[in-house]
Amino acid sequence: MSVYSMTGFASGQKAVAAPEGDTPAWKIAAPRVAVELRSVNSRFLDLAFRLPDELRQHEPALRELLTRQLKRGKVELRAYVEGREDAALTDPPARALQRLASLQDQVRVWLPDARSLSVADALRLAGGGGASPAEDLGETLLALAGAVLKDFVAARAREGARLADLLLARVAELRRLAKEAEPLVPQVVQAQKERFLARWNEALTAGDTQVNAEAGQERALAEATAYAIRIDVAEELGRLAAHLDEIESVLKKGGDIGKRLDFLIQELHREANTLGSKSAALEMTRISVDMKVSIEQMREQVQNIE
Repeated sequence: MSVYSMTGFASGQKAVAAPEGDTPAWKIAAPRVAVELRSVNSRFLDLAFRLPDELRQHEPALRELLTRQLKRGKVELRAYVEGREDAALTDPPARALQRLASLQDQVRVWLPDARSLSVADALRLAGGGGASPAEDLGETLLALAGAVLKDFVAARAREGARLADLLLARVAELRRLAKEAEPLVPQVVQAQKERFLARWNEALTAGDTQVNAEAGQERALAEATAYAIRIDVAEELGRLAAHLDEIESVLKKGGDIGKRLDFLIQELHREANTLGSKSAALEMTRISVDMKVSIEQMREQVQNIE
C-alpha cells in the first residue's frame, strides 16, 4: 500500500445532465457543478462541507464517500453550481408552456381564487429557467465528487511518497551515526575505567588511612565496572537500530501508518536522549546531538502522514 500525506488538493467541474425530452435550452447553457477538496494535517478525520442550500441534502452521501477513502486529516469539501445565470436566459419549451396554461385553467375552474402562475413559476416548471431537478444535481454532484476524490487520493499518495523518501533518508543518516558511535563505546568504557583506577590509587596514596593494596584494587575495580555499566550505551544503540528497522517496515507496508510512526519517533527521541545523558566523551555527545536533529526532522514529516 502507498504512504499518504494528509495534505492535498483536487478540483473538478461537470455539466448537469440534460433532462429527457426536447430541451434545446440545456444544450445551449447547461449549469455546471464544481467540487473542490483540500486538506491539512490533523490527529483525526475532521470533515467540513461548504455547500449551497440546493446541495445541502447530499451532505450525508458525500460524508460516507469521504470516510470510505480517508482516515485522518482536516478535510474541506466545497461544492457550488455555476452557469445558472446563463441558463436562466434560455427560452422554455413551447409545449411545456402550453401544458402549464391548460393545467392552470383546469385548476382555476375548481379554485377560482387560486393565484396565477408567475413568470418565475412558469420558467421553473417548464424547464426554461435552467434549474435542474434535485435528483439531477445530486447524481452529477456525487459522480463528480467521486472523480475529484480519486484525484485527491492520488495527490496525497504522491506527496506521501516524497515524505517516505525523506524519512528513509533520515533513517539512513541515523544508521550512519549509530555506526560511528559503536566503536566508541568500548573505547570510552575502557578509558573511564583507567581514569577511575588512576584517581582511586592517587586518593589511596595521598590518604593517611592504611588500606590493604589488594583489597583497595578490588574495590576500585568494582567501582570502575559499575560506573562503566552506567555509561555503556550499547543497549541504547541496539534499541535504536530496532526502531529504525520497524520504521522501514512500516513505511514499506503503507496505509494508515501515521500514528504508528509518531510512536516510533517518540521512542527514537528517548534513545537519543539517553545516549546523550550517558555520554562520557565529546564525540559521543556530538553524535547524540546530530541524532536529535535528524529525529526532529523526521517528527515534522511524520506529522503530515495519514
